[in-house]
Amino acid sequence: MRRATAARANSPIGVFDSGVGGLTVFREIARALPHQSLIYLGDSARVPYGTKSPKIVERYALQAADHLVQRGIGMLVVACNTATSAALPALQERLSIPVIGVIEPGARAATERTKGRVGVIATEGTVNSKAYTRAIKKIKPSVEVIESAAPLFVALAEEGWANTHVAREVAEVYLEPLLDAGIDTLVLGCTHYPILRGTIEHVVGDAVAIVDSAETTAACVRSMTLETDGEPQHLFLVTDAAERFRRIASEFLEQEIGELELVAL
Repeated sequence: MRRATAARANSPIGVFDSGVGGLTVFREIARALPHQSLIYLGDSARVPYGTKSPKIVERYALQAADHLVQRGIGMLVVACNTATSAALPALQERLSIPVIGVIEPGARAATERTKGRVGVIATEGTVNSKAYTRAIKKIKPSVEVIESAAPLFVALAEEGWANTHVAREVAEVYLEPLLDAGIDTLVLGCTHYPILRGTIEHVVGDAVAIVDSAETTAACVRSMTLETDGEPQHLFLVTDAAERFRRIASEFLEQEIGELELVAL
């Protein structure tokens, strides 16, 4: 199937993640395209994806995509690094609409900012795939890439513990080896991690540039989407724990979320 290069006009953009982490991407897209309707799907019944096999993650991602396509989306944003590394080619092959992952935009931003040594923190699944190393070296082969798993960050974000002393202590443990290795740029290689950005920045200090894949992905989405007018209609879908999702999402987005549905994939 030939890859689509532009979103369908007047159709909502679908944003998919394993849980609440993709809200970081949702927020940045909503800022970049304030009149664009969005449908967010959080597969909260099966979070986290980062500890699961690539084949299972691919299956979950295809199920989520099929559901969102049935809702009439004109573009799919895979707001999950693990799902991007495991399923992006399969999604692009199956769907006739544009499918954007979060790894390539983040990798491109890292190569533009680094002086030569990039650290990547991500889930175990993303780190094991070496997707960021491949993407960064494809753009700029001379860059040294050091990837490290930080799985507890997902749980801290999901539980709303991003700004606690527990999160800071965990961040110090995860980030110390990367800082000792002399990184000058740090990629937040999981869309849950920007929820902990303040804590991460406190640990790494001003000398390390932060690459937020949510921001870089939103810029990519904007470049492929025609501006629309009018009031956007946002819809939120989850596969479990709807009220917990509503609470965390409202706190993170700093506003009450609108329509929320519990769905089965």
